[in-house]
Amino acid sequence: MVAMATLLKLLLLLVLSTFAALSVSSQQFQTQVELPIVVSTWAFVDAVRAAAQHVIKDGGSAVDAIVRGCSTCELLQCDGSVGYGGSPDEGGETTLDAMIMDGTTMNVGAVGALRSVKGAIDAARLVMDHTEHTLLVGSQASTFAVSLGLPGPANLSTDDSLQAWSSWKNGGCQPNFWREVVPDSTSACGPYQVSSLLSGRNDDGVVGDGVSKKLKSSSDKNIGYGNHDTISMAVIDNKGRIAAGTSTNGASHKIPGRVGDGAIAGASAYADDDVGACGATGDGDVMMRFLPCYQAVESMRQGMTPAEAAKDAIDRIRRKFPTFIGAVFAIDKYGIHAGACHGWVFQYTVQDANMADAVVFTVKPDIF
Repeated sequence: MVAMATLLKLLLLLVLSTFAALSVSSQQFQTQVELPIVVSTWAFVDAVRAAAQHVIKDGGSAVDAIVRGCSTCELLQCDGSVGYGGSPDEGGETTLDAMIMDGTTMNVGAVGALRSVKGAIDAARLVMDHTEHTLLVGSQASTFAVSLGLPGPANLSTDDSLQAWSSWKNGGCQPNFWREVVPDSTSACGPYQVSSLLSGRNDDGVVGDGVSKKLKSSSDKNIGYGNHDTISMAVIDNKGRIAAGTSTNGASHKIPGRVGDGAIAGASAYADDDVGACGATGDGDVMMRFLPCYQAVESMRQGMTPAEAAKDAIDRIRRKFPTFIGAVFAIDKYGIHAGACHGWVFQYTVQDANMADAVVFTVKPDIF
């Protein structure tokens, strides 16, 4: 009876894998993998399909597939967290971060706080292909991208993003990312200054004379569903070449000039042909301090499975920041993949040469 039950489960898995965008739990079973393969954070099915079309059906390269997949998400404004028209900063402007890494050459191109150019992943590719640099930022990055042929300048705001910004302003500019500052006397939204009374802080960090009641808090940074922060994607092509990349408009209401983990190799994504790749999403300001994707790939290099490496990368952050929200997926060079998360339920999407369409895997946290 046990053998028959196992056989029935395998048959059911075979049937279900032919349906588009099927949601399954990666903690229950792993499908048979056949390269090439595309993996992406979240249920960004259209982005995975676009990358898979290029790398699986057309036989294209892993690097080109990353650009194809991430640019699809930019165009579709996936979850409002990728591309133009999302996550306005404190001034109401949408800026973009993106990164691409070639796991064969270990070359990286990235842009941060990109303004007035919609094609963030294309701009990152230009940095990788046509400069000796790794990261360009701000208006200078935009000028660079336009000089090499990307359309611009472009307005990255939309009616929706401006309405979100207006609502935030009318709500007293909360939540925000400031701490241990007080606004001036004319507006609860700043400009801010460090209180002169902060020097009276005691050993527990408590400020006297009631100043602590005025201090802005970043305890609620609106990192969660609806603000996933990024698409992070990894691809292995039919020659075994591995690439990874990200694209994001960052965190809503960020302080202007902020660059998050989406532009940082090893934080939001990492790739090495010798080992595998990783993608990350979540509270980038915390996660980038730990380089979780670099950690996951190095853990696999030392013999951990993708599941063990992903969990270890998340646990390292959780031990120091127990309330952070984030997730990673890890994939080895053979295409075996797994995910781990903390503070939310995480999904990642996969399509390999065996699959008729993209499949969404669901990962639950060990501890909320």
